[in-house]
Amino acid sequence: MIKLMEKPQKIATDHYLLKLSGFTENSKAGQFINIKVGTGTDPLLRKPFSIFNHEDDLMEIVIRVVGKGTKILSEIEPTQLDILGPLGNTFTIPKNKKVLLIGGGVGNAPLYNLAKSLKKEGNTIDFIYGAKSKEFIYIPERFESTTDNFYITTDDGTAGEKGFVTDKMKFLCESNNYDLIYTCGPTVMMKNVSKLAPKETLVEVSVENYFGCGVGLCVGCTVETVDGFKRACVDGPVFNSKKILWDNIALH
Repeated sequence: MIKLMEKPQKIATDHYLLKLSGFTENSKAGQFINIKVGTGTDPLLRKPFSIFNHEDDLMEIVIRVVGKGTKILSEIEPTQLDILGPLGNTFTIPKNKKVLLIGGGVGNAPLYNLAKSLKKEGNTIDFIYGAKSKEFIYIPERFESTTDNFYITTDDGTAGEKGFVTDKMKFLCESNNYDLIYTCGPTVMMKNVSKLAPKETLVEVSVENYFGCGVGLCVGCTVETVDGFKRACVDGPVFNSKKILWDNIALH
């Protein structure tokens, strides 16, 4: 059992930071955990969350309240939690390269852990943090501390630059030769990032499919690729974007 160290901290509208202790297995950038929420069969399925930060036995995750399970987690008192993980595969971590990270909404969370890993290997990091509006931006100072250049875009212009992350991406790609691009967020955003990226640049995406079991048994998180159907929870959640058949995926 893993312990929730303190009551969840509200860090933006509908977003909460949870601090967990007791992990004996190290995680890697891109992995996730699956939390059993509530008791019995209500809610029935575990809830998957990307790892925001992991140091020693302390792990942090960011949750966005969207339903009953996440509402329960946002209000929970310090307690023991039933958690599976770390699960899933990982991002590629090169050395001494120039990279671009692009996040949307709660999808920014795993990119913080990624940025920390990339920085340790001497990479130069540009980060585009996308949100609907200022009220949904969480702990930007922590993201900025891990990057060389940090940019915020909001749909309504209430913080940073008005527009989509892809608008800023196009501008940056015109003046920079990135070795890798990483992205996590809404499916339509990741699809557009993949299509706009230079053909010679590797793009890795962390898909946000719903992982019911987290261990590949329920086959509820499949992704159609050029190599057939893949289970996002065990074959992913990180994929080479150019192998995903984006036109066959329901966009959200």
